[in-house]
Amino acid sequence: MASAYLVLDDGRIFEGSSWAATGKTFGEAVFQTGMTGYQETLTDPSYHKQVVVMTAPHIGNTGVNDFDNESSKIWVAGFVVRNPSSLTSNWRAQNDLEEELIAQGVVGIQGVDTRAITRHLRDRGAMRVGIFSGLELTREEMVVEVRKAEAMSGAFLVKDVSTPATYVVPAIGQKKFTIAALDLGIKAATPRSLAERGVEVHVMPYNSTFEQIMSIHPDGVFLSNGPGDPSTMTDVIEVVRELLLAEVPIFGICFGHQILGRALGFETYKLQFGHRGINQPVMDKNTGKVEITAHNHGFAVKAPTDTEFSTVYGRGEVTHTCLNDGVVEGLALLDKPAFSVQYHPEAAAGPHDASYLFDRFVDLMSKKVGA
Repeated sequence: MASAYLVLDDGRIFEGSSWAATGKTFGEAVFQTGMTGYQETLTDPSYHKQVVVMTAPHIGNTGVNDFDNESSKIWVAGFVVRNPSSLTSNWRAQNDLEEELIAQGVVGIQGVDTRAITRHLRDRGAMRVGIFSGLELTREEMVVEVRKAEAMSGAFLVKDVSTPATYVVPAIGQKKFTIAALDLGIKAATPRSLAERGVEVHVMPYNSTFEQIMSIHPDGVFLSNGPGDPSTMTDVIEVVRELLLAEVPIFGICFGHQILGRALGFETYKLQFGHRGINQPVMDKNTGKVEITAHNHGFAVKAPTDTEFSTVYGRGEVTHTCLNDGVVEGLALLDKPAFSVQYHPEAAAGPHDASYLFDRFVDLMSKKVGA
């Protein structure tokens, strides 16, 4: 088994062994704290250009299948595990995890202390990283290559993950509403969750114009999750502002939440190490209820959490905050039909505390239609 190295741009190096595809890869180093759901993580387009460190010690036990994918391919730039399972044992498994990573050319590393890496990232912040597997390079050469890699701040990545053409996910049962979903890196679970509520979902390219969106006569517009820096999304932000003026009901999640925030006039900023995994506690400020939620975001919206705010579209408020660090996790306008959350209410592979937000979107559209 060949040696492999995980190299951070501050010069810290962790030595392990080759696993999955060999070669080299670069991205932003992030950690994921979920104990399950690695397949959903791998295929989530929000992880594009990110090297994911799994803190759970055993990964791969249940293999992979064709049913739990969130998109058509693996998007992570690299995969870091401590102890990959030597045995695949699950009645739904159709392939071994390592074999799938090799087939898709995803470079990995095993045998490193993933919790030590996580502690380092929590102290120093998310940073550029490289995995070098089966290569003969000096430590200095590896560090230099990592420092030449693209940083996440200022990265425009949506064009890589968005659909090239509109496709339709039909409503399940009686059709109640039609929506346009801007694909900024949408997960398969999202249109499925809406379809289950009688919503016909037109998944549209990220660069769709206001006129193209309105041509389907949508009852609402959904802004999806996705990768990259929200400050680069100027054209999409302008489209959202047009939708707000037209009073089209809007629901945004994750990247879509950040874009709505910028459309309202707020800044976004880079978090020290982001929120990722399926165990993030978020409080609904209106009810006091605490939800355990699924996240993958490295940026956040800077908005006042202790008072209503004013925008050119009327009054608004922060609806949700993270109990770990006070980060804004939800926004809502009080005079227009628009709201967003920073997390993933479809939450494959879980938890499902926040699935009610899809019902809230349906209610918002119902009120608009009945008005």
